[in-house]
Amino acid sequence: MVHDTSRTEFGNFIDIRHGFNLVVGRNAFLKLSDHVIMNNNCSINCLENIVIGENTLIGEGVKFYDHNHKYNSVEVSHKEFTTAPIIIGKNCWLGANVIVLKGVTIGDNVIIGAGCVVHKDIPSNTIIVNKQEHLIQAKQ
Repeated sequence: MVHDTSRTEFGNFIDIRHGFNLVVGRNAFLKLSDHVIMNNNCSINCLENIVIGENTLIGEGVKFYDHNHKYNSVEVSHKEFTTAPIIIGKNCWLGANVIVLKGVTIGDNVIIGAGCVVHKDIPSNTIIVNKQEHLIQAKQ
């Protein structure tokens, strides 16, 4: 769904694979720069502003959300949202099933490993991975 008051810019040589979901809300802005690849089953949910820089590779199942539902201690609103822009730099690689949340800026030349939830800014030339430690213990 792309609202008729939204603005979108799509660069050259964009490759969008199967199962892509796109929401660009009222007065929102979405930009996919040149040579962006979005693999299978990705989702962009843009209610304010999302920009993805050139030569960026988006792995399977990656999700972008530039908003949250408004909530308080009693209820979660179904129709009201808080928003903040998402900016992705140039030459980035977001691995499979990464989730990028509102208000995040990712610098240039960043690699984000599979399954990461990005909720803070990431400086240029950085590699981010989920650190998962498994406790392996033999049964007694």
